[in-house]
Amino acid sequence: MAKDEDEYIRMRGTVMKMLPDSTFEVKLDSGFELLAKPSGRMRRGRGIRVLPGDTVDVEVSTYDPTRGRIVWRYR
Repeated sequence: MAKDEDEYIRMRGTVMKMLPDSTFEVKLDSGFELLAKPSGRMRRGRGIRVLPGDTVDVEVSTYDPTRGRIVWRYR
């Protein structure tokens, strides 16, 4: 089953904290905080490191807005 683009909202935020099991606490530009994991492509490519203070794009699910997936890290 293919993922539907309408199920996710892409937002920009800042990584606040690193948590166990490759989970990050991200504060969105709107002020909302959520837990996010890196996407599969970011985990596979070992050259991409996400650290506290980095600006990232997060795909937030419309079904559970407290969780997201990090899809892009800005330099």
